[in-house]
Amino acid sequence: MEIMDFFKGVNVSITVSDAEGNIVYMNDKSIEVNGDARGGNLMKCHNENSKRIIEHLLNDAATNVYTVQKGPVKKLIYQTPWYSDEEKKTVAGLVEFSIILPDDIPHHVRF
Repeated sequence: MEIMDFFKGVNVSITVSDAEGNIVYMNDKSIEVNGDARGGNLMKCHNENSKRIIEHLLNDAATNVYTVQKGPVKKLIYQTPWYSDEEKKTVAGLVEFSIILPDDIPHHVRF
């Protein structure tokens, strides 16, 4: 059975690492934005503060969410662990979603 890469052409940058920070997957948008870093390590392309955050996310199964703006482009960054077992006991690495936010993004409050 062929496994499809559902994230290949999605207009969201998706980067996945293993538990040692080795980049094991990048979709097309991630490669376009970051260059092809597959096989590289997250620790080699981040500053000291970012390295501490990455270690915290991996060691404590934590999630990191923030927005960032570069010129007119505002992005939501969502970094979260993925797990090698169904009980979510063993962190297998990190997934980062980088999503461009439109200027006029609606906000809905649902009850």
